[in-house]
Amino acid sequence: MTPGPHPTDSATPVVSAFYDRFPYPADPIQDGPPPGYNWRWSHADAHSSCAGVLPPQRPTLRILDAGCGTGVSTDYLAHLNPGAEILAVDISAGTLAMAQERCQRSGAIEQATVRFQQRSLLDLAGEGPFDHINSVGVLHHLDNPQAGLKALAPLLAPGGILHLFLYADAGRWEIHRVQRALGLLGAGYGEEGLRLGRALLRELPEENRLRQRHESRWAIDTAHDPNFADMYLHPQETSYDLRRLWDFVAAADLHFLGFSNPEQWQLERLLQGELLERAQALPQEQQWLLMEALDPEISHWEFFLSNQPLARQGWTDDQQLMAAIGTRSGCLWGWPSPNLLDRNMAPLQLSDEQWALMQAVNPDQNLGSLDLALTPAQRCKAAREMHAAGVLLLAKGR
Repeated sequence: MTPGPHPTDSATPVVSAFYDRFPYPADPIQDGPPPGYNWRWSHADAHSSCAGVLPPQRPTLRILDAGCGTGVSTDYLAHLNPGAEILAVDISAGTLAMAQERCQRSGAIEQATVRFQQRSLLDLAGEGPFDHINSVGVLHHLDNPQAGLKALAPLLAPGGILHLFLYADAGRWEIHRVQRALGLLGAGYGEEGLRLGRALLRELPEENRLRQRHESRWAIDTAHDPNFADMYLHPQETSYDLRRLWDFVAAADLHFLGFSNPEQWQLERLLQGELLERAQALPQEQQWLLMEALDPEISHWEFFLSNQPLARQGWTDDQQLMAAIGTRSGCLWGWPSPNLLDRNMAPLQLSDEQWALMQAVNPDQNLGSLDLALTPAQRCKAAREMHAAGVLLLAKGR
């Protein structure tokens, strides 16, 4: 770990001190690989989600974890991208020390080449290009988030993937009010603020909406003190509505590839009948705006960006599909078995045809030449179903 960050954002000193006091996230450090999966941190899965096809093969995959915190994200990035070169940076020495310990104990440093550095993401010129940049819950803690995104953009390799997580206005309404209240009470950003914040949410009347919302939605998430402090006491925070988010992306000359929690944006989740039909007839951006208006629970935006548009491979042509090379996602819990947890840790039961195909896929053979007792029509159907579910990743036939 190189000493000494070079603050290039006015909020850096206070935010760094805050995270030294409350290292975040507070996930326990354990021996062995991290539990479950996060497919958004698998470059192959993320690229396939955005473009419908596996990314081009690189001699060495290069990844930047821009604001790694206590290393939860770095741990997953190493295990889900074996052999990669990973640069993990953070402005807090305390959180970086935890990140290093986490990755040593989990075996992450044996899976990938990982460098930890105490640096601002604004001070990484010359470190690129990176095929995959992960910056989750970081830019909204800069005094100038736009400068942060503009600093990350030139670090992307052509067609690389940038995964961001930023706060959303509507779903954080009660958090914002508690933050303002604690500010007016002079709670501060340390142990005194922690004591007063917990007292406030414990002692407000039971019918108070702020207390009710905290107890019903956030109490479990904020059980650990660093998590409570990050939510209610943070000294620097910005949140966005959807239109301002798109302006934010456009100002950095980046392309919006889609949300990394697509299930959140399914119209069928909230609408049916005529209303659903009307919604489905809208252009995509208006469908997203409609969902933002209808779902006040959206507390964050998580999404993929690139420095160039990525044409999506649809795999609608049977001949092209049979010439494709299939690879199983690395984010399957319980493989090999026809009863799995999928990449979102949801139950997935494979049909006989799907199970046969998933067992047979081979990175050296196209789908049409696999030794399977399935007709071409059955292969295509099973492949499309598994690809849509994100468990089968496809590359164009060589």
